Amino acid sequence: MHYSPSLILHISGGLVGLLSGATTMVFRKGSRGHGLAGNVFFVSMLTMSACGTYLAVVKHQPNNIIGGVLTFYLVATAWTTARRGDGQTSIFDWAGLLAALAVGIVIVARGIEAAKTGLSDGVPIPMYFVLGSVALLSAAGDGRMLACGGLSGRKRIARHLWRMCFALFIASSSVFLARQQLFPALLRRTGALALLSVLPLLLLIFWFVRVRFANAYKPKTIVRVPA
Repeated sequence: MHYSPSLILHISGGLVGLLSGATTMVFRKGSRGHGLAGNVFFVSMLTMSACGTYLAVVKHQPNNIIGGVLTFYLVATAWTTARRGDGQTSIFDWAGLLAALAVGIVIVARGIEAAKTGLSDGVPIPMYFVLGSVALLSAAGDGRMLACGGLSGRKRIARHLWRMCFALFIASSSVFLARQQLFPALLRRTGALALLSVLPLLLLIFWFVRVRFANAYKPKTIVRVPA
């Protein structure tokens, strides 16, 4: 069977992205291992989403085009957020805002059309509105960040974290849920594939709470007053 170079890059990027994404969750945040695995995840996911978008354009698959662009946007903006310092923005953020806004509007419009006609093109109708909401909320986050002149501290880390995790969720669900026929029947029967699909979201919730509300878990210092 003949595979095009774009398809090989798409599959390879997806596999490396899943492995490197899982690895970044193991290493301590901010460590050298975490940074190295994150860079591999960044390159592989951009490769996967760019090649996937190209293949979707060639094959006239609108939903895959949207998914590829959204994934590319999430990974790119998450990586730049981690690389820059506190309180910094660039022209790239304006481009990202416009891209997220356009993608969100298109996804919601397709969801409304699918709800009216019943033709969802193989995608569960609620998923249109979930992804559309993510894109529009991302655009709103970009706008708020630009209006504030950048993010700092936990807010900057949280922005990086949730975008990377949600991009990983899109990749994992595209493999473990959308292509269950590739896996043994035992994995399909036990629900392991569904767990692997949503695992990035569960990790996202865990790390997001830990980053944003870290002070809540620090023991309070008791000051003893001399008698």
